[in-house]
Amino acid sequence: MTALRERKTPPYGPSPQILVMEDDLGVAAGLETVLSEAGYEVNLADTGRLALEAFEQKRFDLLVADLRLPDIDGMEVIRQIKARKPETEVIVITGYGTPATAVKAMKLGAHDFLPKPFTEDQIKTAINEALAGHKQKPKETVVKKAETEKEKLIQKKEVHRVLSRTTEDLDFWSDLMENGSFALSDYPLSDEAKAAIASGDLKWINKNVAGLSRRQLTFIFKRLEREAW
Repeated sequence: MTALRERKTPPYGPSPQILVMEDDLGVAAGLETVLSEAGYEVNLADTGRLALEAFEQKRFDLLVADLRLPDIDGMEVIRQIKARKPETEVIVITGYGTPATAVKAMKLGAHDFLPKPFTEDQIKTAINEALAGHKQKPKETVVKKAETEKEKLIQKKEVHRVLSRTTEDLDFWSDLMENGSFALSDYPLSDEAKAAIASGDLKWINKNVAGLSRRQLTFIFKRLEREAW
């Protein structure tokens, strides 16, 4: 695959220009297909150095940035690009996200932070929202968004922890089944997350928590079976 590849401008006029910085060829190719079909002009860069060179060669409206690259740390690439061209929007994608990483990325100016795996709808929504507000944001807005993303990551981590515990601790399983959200008082979960776990709200779980195994979801399925009876 060509490390930096540009598609032809469609006949109906110019489209937003996106650079995908991703060294996983399968992920990069998938994003190129999805975003091209959505009407964006997509270039690919499989290293941080190529991404920086690409920004020297042409203007991009948005950077989709993986953080783990074979040469330069993705966060450093974001820092340099935002310093040179602060109007560029940034969406971070990573399989190694932590609350601290999300906060750091947002403070550098990233618009959104998507832990892998994410869906086509999630990446397209994030990009649409970033480009809709294609302007430099006040510092207060950036910090507030960073804190929001941090809270989302904490909630996902804690939901994973709770559902994993249900597979290992029968007493906890019984307590949660009988007492609902009261059994979750020791976990830093939002009331909404506690209610979703306690009631077996699979729709909320699927929407807000990615990457759960079928084993982790056993409690949710059993809760739904009990409610059905």
